[in-house]
Amino acid sequence: MFIPPSAWFTGFIPDLPTPFDSSDAIDLKAFAALCERQIAAGVPALVVCETAGEAPTLSPAEQALIIRTAVDVARGRVRIIAGAVSNSTSHAIELARRAEAAGADAVMSVVPAYNRPMQEGMLAHFRAIAGAIGLPVILHDTPSRTLRPLADETLLRLVESRRFVGLRDASGDITRPMRLSRHLPAGFRCLSGDDTTAFGFIADGGDGAISEIANVAPDLCRTIFSHVRQGRLQSARYLDRRLMPLIACLAKESPAALKCALGVLGLMSPATRLPIVPLDAAAQRDVVRAFAAIADEELIDGVSA
Repeated sequence: MFIPPSAWFTGFIPDLPTPFDSSDAIDLKAFAALCERQIAAGVPALVVCETAGEAPTLSPAEQALIIRTAVDVARGRVRIIAGAVSNSTSHAIELARRAEAAGADAVMSVVPAYNRPMQEGMLAHFRAIAGAIGLPVILHDTPSRTLRPLADETLLRLVESRRFVGLRDASGDITRPMRLSRHLPAGFRCLSGDDTTAFGFIADGGDGAISEIANVAPDLCRTIFSHVRQGRLQSARYLDRRLMPLIACLAKESPAALKCALGVLGLMSPATRLPIVPLDAAAQRDVVRAFAAIADEELIDGVSA
């Protein structure tokens, strides 16, 4: 049964990391367990092979394997959003086609990094990807990584096509949902891609967040989102502030800090792929201290101060 993206591209959606074993191979057992944990927490979708997943270090075959694994674990219970991350349009199209063949429900396409295309180039890039597949496309704007933002005017030209169903906005601009709301088509969803400003983004009209902290505390993130939607902003703000020290750790050294945090919970190895390296001892202590502060409030199961 078809479920429109407007029904599931909402709330806190985890950007899943890719676990590696001691041989630098993908740890599919750990990855499947991460997927199942999130599904049990009631998330509407999973993002794989994207920022937290160290997508640039994954081969196309590895990406297809990860997507198939997520699809097999989900069994239709949640939607799978697969990254098609490349600054080469032809390679991004190849990845998007592989994602479709592997069973993904949507692809996430990021503004090309490094080669810094003009807005017309971004427009042509995204339209070429959307035209090559039959899946919905979610746009990813992350200026801190790409140097050039996806301009509002370019976004509005793209959404003239119903193939573009949502935006992951990692610009940190919490005014964007309100600013764009009357110009976007019904059903188009704007989610924050920045945990540090996600609360403000959602409170100002955003539809949720593609989140790293949701990997660590999915139930708590769901509660924060519910409180905001119910107008219980003080309660939501309190919980968000309690998470902020850990959010700051994750933001400082992503995704190594996320893997360290999930290692504290015993969910995966902290192993990364070059050029990302695991956290040094001082940074690991910062993560543990942030966990301890949260555990004092009994906000995350499985962590003791």
